[in-house]
Amino acid sequence: MDYQKYLDLVLNFVTNNIGNVIVALLILIIGLWLVKKVVKVIRKVMDKRGVDVTLQKFLGDLIGWILKIIIFITAISQVGVETTSFIAILGAAGLAVGLALQGSLANFAGGALIMIFKPFKVGDFIEAQGHMGTVKEIQIFVTKLNSPQNRLIILPNGTLSNGDIINYSEEDIARVDLTFGVSYDADIKQTKDVLMKILLDHPKVLKDPAPAIKLSELADSSVNYIVRPWVATKDYWTVHFDVMEAAKIELDKAGIEIPYPHQVEIKK
Repeated sequence: MDYQKYLDLVLNFVTNNIGNVIVALLILIIGLWLVKKVVKVIRKVMDKRGVDVTLQKFLGDLIGWILKIIIFITAISQVGVETTSFIAILGAAGLAVGLALQGSLANFAGGALIMIFKPFKVGDFIEAQGHMGTVKEIQIFVTKLNSPQNRLIILPNGTLSNGDIINYSEEDIARVDLTFGVSYDADIKQTKDVLMKILLDHPKVLKDPAPAIKLSELADSSVNYIVRPWVATKDYWTVHFDVMEAAKIELDKAGIEIPYPHQVEIKK
């Protein structure tokens, strides 16, 4: 190859366009310096807004590269290089990459929405996409939960951000919903008194809001009572299981029957 020929062409081009070359170099130098400053400011703003550190870095890098491409195109256009075809190539390449990574981009967008709007945070107990668990980690593309059985659940952020999410940890208190069925022979007032005493004696049941007990249904084989104590959210399951056990013990002591199917042996 005749390197001298190409070197001469480059030198001639620079000599004939020295002014434009200098302007292009200034655009590159000043532009790249400004990009660094802009990205730094954007990261500071996101940090003040409480945006996740992982998302801060990703968005900062993404914005930085977009601005650098714009500066590069501006600089080369200054020296007379035709940029229309170059932009078209970039657009086609971006479209191809976007189609190839469609699922991943949806998950990224979902992760960004979760980190910005924060429907839940690490440590919250949530229900989503048919799964329940404690949030272990929120990543750009997926969210990891620990199920009550200590199983790892990995949910893609795209579907997670577009679906229903129940956050059981968002509020400080929660209502425990229980139903107890007793015999039609049982006295209503006595049944309510027994159940209310269980709630009032439990140290983790809140006095305000006050617990409630109501006769809810006259079923086929039982009279059903709804029992609604309020508790600190962290005590939900403790109270749930304690009241269930105590209700069986105390109702038995009071002679209040809890109906159940009986099998009757017919003698021939």
